[in-house]
Amino acid sequence: MSAPPVEISARDNPLIQRLRKLTQDPAAYRKLGQVWLEGEHLCSALLARGGRAQQAVIARSAWMQRPALRTLAEGALRCAIVEDKLFAQLSGLESPAALGMLIETPAAATPQSDRDTLVLDRVQDAGNVGSMLRSAAALGIGQVLALKGTAALWSPKVLRAGQGAHFGLRLAEGLAPEALAAMGLPLVATSPHAEAVLGRHPLPRPLAWVLGHEGQGVQPALLQACALTLRIPQPGGEESLNVAAAAAICFYESQVRSRA
Repeated sequence: MSAPPVEISARDNPLIQRLRKLTQDPAAYRKLGQVWLEGEHLCSALLARGGRAQQAVIARSAWMQRPALRTLAEGALRCAIVEDKLFAQLSGLESPAALGMLIETPAAATPQSDRDTLVLDRVQDAGNVGSMLRSAAALGIGQVLALKGTAALWSPKVLRAGQGAHFGLRLAEGLAPEALAAMGLPLVATSPHAEAVLGRHPLPRPLAWVLGHEGQGVQPALLQACALTLRIPQPGGEESLNVAAAAAICFYESQVRSRA
């Protein structure tokens, strides 16, 4: 820790006001230039990837009684100790985590054509987006490109669902579909109406999986631009899969094919 901890008890403290904005507005990180990471798991994931927080915020009881959280907090450039009730008011969790960190909003990655990629086409549920990022990081999809209309990648809910996956991925958001053409990767989408079946059809490598809106699927113009459209076999007879479940199946199939 570069500076001694500062104790905060006032609700109108500028840091508290900033944190309140970040927890209440999913897109506030774009305006304020900072991302709020709440909880030991996210903070640990940041440090494990070599990151360092600008600011740690820790509840007084955790500072006094939980050495592991105190050690994490001391790894930030600055640390603020706040009263437990005040921390609870800031928390976006049912059970406040007692520790959080502020980092600079990461710069958008420049799309690269040498790695398997996930393209999010207007996927709006934050839980789905975070789950897809988590599966991508686990199954070797190194890059995620979010088109306009997709849930904010660095919002608190997406971060919680991602469980630290953000720090192992190249991320860019707010892209127009036209930006994908310049990347040069073959686009592969899924559709329940496709004739080709996942698992029975060769996959290009590297490739970009395109997963679409929960209700509408991939937008028609983007679907037409795909080099390949595949159907996920569903012998149980359901009409469709949750988009995050479909993504995990596709990513796993990519890895199986790459080892074959």
